[in-house]
Amino acid sequence: MTSRIRQDAIVRSLRRTGTATVADLAEAVGASRRTVLRDIGALRDMGFVIHSEPGRGGGLQLDPQSVQTTARLSVAEVFALLISVASMRAAGILPFSSLADAGLSKVEQALPPDKLRDLRRFLDCLYVGPLSPLVDISDLGPIDPALLPAFETAFLQRRQLRLRYRDAKGAVTNRIVEPQAMLILPPLWYLVAWDPARQAFRHFRMDRISKPAIDEGATFRRRHVPFEDHVRPVRDLSR
Repeated sequence: MTSRIRQDAIVRSLRRTGTATVADLAEAVGASRRTVLRDIGALRDMGFVIHSEPGRGGGLQLDPQSVQTTARLSVAEVFALLISVASMRAAGILPFSSLADAGLSKVEQALPPDKLRDLRRFLDCLYVGPLSPLVDISDLGPIDPALLPAFETAFLQRRQLRLRYRDAKGAVTNRIVEPQAMLILPPLWYLVAWDPARQAFRHFRMDRISKPAIDEGATFRRRHVPFEDHVRPVRDLSR
């Protein structure tokens, strides 16, 4: 059980029971008393008001009106929200853009400095543009949800990515690539990567990628991707 899942379980337990001892919580989440005490401290840092009542019949109590005041979203989760908004804006279907931007701005501001730094590095790899009406999207399929966590590691740590790719003709190949950018041409999403075997950039439609895995070998350098004029970095979009 991760610390995040364990802390969520502690909050649920306190809301449900009203009062619980450290021993009760430790048994409920399958952790040591020391770990639970550390989790309680972390929860208080997040904004939860947890009272301690000493003595017989005492224990830990969560203020019923207590709420979390700091974001617990991962970099990939916040990035998913941001690229969803960017995609809708690029497609011209974001009717409440100002409210969406204001909400996302608050989420960004609540992130710890290290997560905010990673998020900005992630965003620097995101580009958007219009899709040509000549592109056939009749075979558009779902995107593997495992892609985004794999992208987070690949982009932030500069790790090569292993993937299985099915091209427009249905041929399947196994590739090892160096992820350089993500490109949104609504409704299509692409991974733009340097292919060392072909010594060239390649655009991989994300709905045709499967079995993504991080290659634990050497890191790679970031390259300048020669996008066309109608493609812009997401940070250049007007808000």
